[in-house]
Amino acid sequence: MSITLTQTITLMTLSMTGFAAHTLNLGSANLAIELKSVNQRYLEIGFRLSEELRALEIPIRDLIGGRLTRGKVECRMSLTALPAAMLHIGLNEAILENLARWQSELRNRFADAAPLATGEILRWPGLIQGAELASDTLATLALAGVEQALEELVQTRRREGGKLKQHILSRLAEAERLVADLRPGMPARIQAQREKLAARLREALGETGHERLAQEVALFAQKVDVEEELSRLAAHFAEVQRVLDLGGAIGKRLDFLMQELHREANTLGSKSAAVETTQASLELKVLIEQMREQVQNIE
Repeated sequence: MSITLTQTITLMTLSMTGFAAHTLNLGSANLAIELKSVNQRYLEIGFRLSEELRALEIPIRDLIGGRLTRGKVECRMSLTALPAAMLHIGLNEAILENLARWQSELRNRFADAAPLATGEILRWPGLIQGAELASDTLATLALAGVEQALEELVQTRRREGGKLKQHILSRLAEAERLVADLRPGMPARIQAQREKLAARLREALGETGHERLAQEVALFAQKVDVEEELSRLAAHFAEVQRVLDLGGAIGKRLDFLMQELHREANTLGSKSAAVETTQASLELKVLIEQMREQVQNIE
């Protein structure tokens, strides 16, 4: 069973790390949207929204949850009024009349009351016509902008995921080569160790210990037989490649497979009867740890 490194890297392998920024010109204001994500065992979404946008938290959460399954995602959105937008707008006459009447009434009752400053009047909610979008229009445009930014974030995570997959496949190929090189020589190594053990036992037991000798040699052969571990390693290698090719939300599955690979590499080392097997076990554990570190970044 061999691993082909020239196989096309699927774009469906997603990293949990990504960033996207999107700006919308709404005529009277700019809407800035930022999405960034980092590693997290589950999907966690945080918000930093302007006051005008706080009501959109739930629909934005639904949008993000529909595209991503893991990662700590932060959504930042701010609405900034454009000075240029005030050049072709008017003042709400009804509000101006009300302000004038209210101010007159207050000053009749409180002679020392300070008059409203021009800046205070201009900042009065709704006075400047057209400076604020209707809430439903703002919500529609903002959610459309979030969808665009989210698509950019997903594409970023896909590109990063492709690089992670290539990194894992290269380590996987090296691990498979180690097992493939180790396997043919295992019978000869075990036989050599059996003969050494038998020679030592003959010296210790003498000619009358044939039955005990046979039992000890058989037990030794059973303890150092690593064919099962090598077969499991090969099966796990194939499964890792299959899952990577499958794409999607595969991080948890790959993390489990890394644990299984590490378990088999450990057992291989503990049952080692030769320097070559011990060395292969150590090298395998290094490669598996390198793969595991990258798997932690995959959705």
